[in-house]
Amino acid sequence: MPLRPGMTQIRLKRAYDQPAGEDGFRVLVDRLWPRGPRKDAARIDAWLKDVAPSTELRLWFGHEPARWEEFRKRYETELKQNPALDELRSLLAGHKQVTLLFGAKDEAHNNAVVLRDVYAHEQAVSTCMESGRHSTSSPPDRRDKGRP
Repeated sequence: MPLRPGMTQIRLKRAYDQPAGEDGFRVLVDRLWPRGPRKDAARIDAWLKDVAPSTELRLWFGHEPARWEEFRKRYETELKQNPALDELRSLLAGHKQVTLLFGAKDEAHNNAVVLRDVYAHEQAVSTCMESGRHSTSSPPDRRDKGRP
């Protein structure tokens, strides 16, 4: 999806991967510092440990793919009450390119994926609101196709 002016492009990357120029602003979104990388070598611009899942949720999930959908729901619920999400939004809004860094081995099932998706959803809703489409729900079901 092409970005409109002012939108942030978000990438996801393991904290263990080498920093690259195209990473842009690099934000670690894990509660714990990843084992191994030194802080000076990791080239991390911000560490938002408070935006990470609670310790209880992180331990429950245990990076078990079978628990992914439930983890996602629980984490999104936590985020709704987490002021650190506003801090992340501010960081994202201030940069065109941001890379969310995480320590998990599973690149498809981790908190950075949820954060990216939550922000992308918020941006899509914002775009709809700006373009005059004020509903964030699905279009109505038109059973009678002949009626407007």
